[in-house]
Order: sequence, then structure tokens, then C-alpha cells
Amino acid sequence: MAEMIIIGISVLLLVSYFFDITTRFSKVPSVILLLLTGWFLNQISGLFDFIIPNLNSLLPILGTIGLILIVLDGSLELELNRSKKSLINKTIIVALIPVLIIGIGFATYVHLEWGFPFKQSLENIIPFCIISSAIAIPSSINLSASKREFVIYESSLSDILGVIFFNFATFGTAITLSSVMVFTWQFFLMLIISVVASLILAFLLGKIDHHIKYGPIIILTILIYEISKIYHLPALIFILFFGLVLGNIDEMKHLKILKSFRLTKMNREVKHFKDVVVEATFIVRSIFFLVFGFVIQTEDIINPESLVWSVSILFFVYLIRYIMLKLAKMEMSPLLLIAPRGLITILLFLAIAPEQRIPFINQSVIVQVIIISTLIMMIGVLFSNKEIKKVEEQLADEHPKI
Repeated sequence: MAEMIIIGISVLLLVSYFFDITTRFSKVPSVILLLLTGWFLNQISGLFDFIIPNLNSLLPILGTIGLILIVLDGSLELELNRSKKSLINKTIIVALIPVLIIGIGFATYVHLEWGFPFKQSLENIIPFCIISSAIAIPSSINLSASKREFVIYESSLSDILGVIFFNFATFGTAITLSSVMVFTWQFFLMLIISVVASLILAFLLGKIDHHIKYGPIIILTILIYEISKIYHLPALIFILFFGLVLGNIDEMKHLKILKSFRLTKMNREVKHFKDVVVEATFIVRSIFFLVFGFVIQTEDIINPESLVWSVSILFFVYLIRYIMLKLAKMEMSPLLLIAPRGLITILLFLAIAPEQRIPFINQSVIVQVIIISTLIMMIGVLFSNKEIKKVEEQLADEHPKI
């Protein structure tokens, strides 16, 4: 039995890798294929009466580790220098304001229309406000360099800012001035912890000569995150800060604590560390979506009652996104349609206490929003690639090779 499980997991991860490398050509996001694979395996196990243990308990664990790795991976890609100032300002606005408007707007509607407390409504709505970098970044591989860069910055910041907003919404029993002050204090305390911990970890990464170094650094990162969560601190700030420190080590070489580092060696170590994080993220993300696909019920996908909520949420999402891109003077195609929901939406939904969940904002809505938003993104990327190909053909006709 153990042999079959190991073989099964190995085959599924290789299938996931195949999905990942063929996304460039098929234009089908790998997350859709992973969800379908998981769902298909569930149907087969039911037909052959295979006894499969309840996998729901794995989702929060895989999701948390996946969240840490995804945010770390995203923050390692973010460059902080003067040339990126305009891009960073635009992406912060486009990432943050929609989260606030959609979250507060929909929560107010649910509160006034259905009578649920505003705080409870906000907790249930925020998971739908966040773009999934785990889906958006791999799917932007065929876009132009500037658009891909925008997608990386925006989706990474959306993950981070959205989770911090969710942490604030779930803090305490009510949103009051006192809770805002306590959360602000915790925010700044976490900033101090992040600075100290990030510099220590960066120092260890540069100084450890043992052949095993990247694994312990990742484990320490997860450990600091989880300990911070126990004390209700906004732990994702640490992950963001650590990634920014490593990804921009050259920009910080004037700091006294970093002057003792050999930057050539440090940059080499950071590159290797990035590679390890990318590989680990792929494995955890693949297993997470396979497991989530496995636990999806068919009725969750085709539930017409939930579909009304799913379409309403997504209509509001794309309307606000259109306005924000217009104000930021960004090109609409295909950025308007690249707003998929994914791993963090699922993880935050699972983090809501059962007694705080609103009945009509359920797993069926989560599944439908993820699938529909990912399919919309796929269509946007597909048409964008056709436009790029057409432009390239026109340029080739105008400037034929001699």
C-alpha cells in the first residue's frame, strides 16, 4: 500500500510539472488542470470503492506553507530602486484600493441587506478580494516584459496587503478604535521583529558554510511565522520583509551590518535560495490544488444558487479593476482580465471560524469564483498572445530580413 501511495504522489507531481511546462503553449492555467485531476481522481475512487481518508485537514497545513512560500517567492522578485518607483506606486494603488473597496462595499451590502454583523461580513468577503499570485504569475509568462512585471508586483502585493487586511478584520470581537490601536501597535512590533529576524537570517545565509543551509533557513522562516501567528501578530510582514531584504541586498550594501558581507558570494547564495524556494513552492502548490480538487463536490461546481453570488462578486471585482487600471493609465488588455482567485482565497476561507461563516458564502462560491476567474484570465491571455503575434507578423512584413 505504501509503495502505491508513493508511486501515485510521484506520478501526480510529474503530471503537475507537465501541466506547468505546457501552460506556455496550451494557454490553460495549470491550476485548472490540477483541480480537474483531483476531482477526476475522486470520481474514480468512488467508482472502485477505494477507501481514502478525509483530506480536508491537510488543506490548512498545505495552504499555510504554500502561502509562506508564495509570498516569499513573490517578494524575492520585487526590486526596490528609483527606476521602479512609478511602477511600485501604481501597483500599490491598484492592489490595495480594490481590496478595500470590494471588501468594505460588499460587507456593507451583506450587513444592511441580510443583517449579519459588519465584522463578520468583512471576514467572509475579504478572501474574494485578493488576486492569486500563485496563478497570475505563471500565467503571465508570455506577456511583454512590462506587463509581466506589473502582474508580478500587483499580485504579490495583493496577496500580502489582502492577508494583512484579513488579519485586521478577524482581530478581536469588534472593529473599534481600541482594536485599531492594538492592531497598529502589533503591526509596528512585527516590523521591528521582521527587521531583526530578516537581518539575522540574511547573515546566516551568507555565513553558513555547511552544504545544508537553504532548508534550515526556510524552516526558520516558517517557525518565526507560526510563532508570530500564535501571538496574533501580522506575521506575513516578516515574510515580505525577509524576501525584500534578500532580493535587494545590493541596494542595502551601505548598511553597517551588511558591510561585512561578501556581496558576490551573497548574491550567489540568494540566487540558489530563490531556486530552492521556487521548487518547494511548486511541490506544495501542486499538492494543495490536487487535494482541493479531490475534496470538491460536483454539486459545488454546478450549484445555481451559489452561481448568482459568484457572478455578482466577480462583476464587482472587474468593474473596480477597470476603474483602477483606467486611473493608473495602464493598458487594459489583458491586465483587466488577469485577476484570478486561488490558494489564498481558499486558505483565508478555511481560516474563518465555522460559527463566523455566512451560509450563502460557502465552499461552492469559492470553487466557482476560482474556476470562473481563472477561465476569464485564460481567455484574456489567449487573445493578448494573438495580438502580440499579429504585431510581430506586421513588423516582420515591414522589415523583412535580407
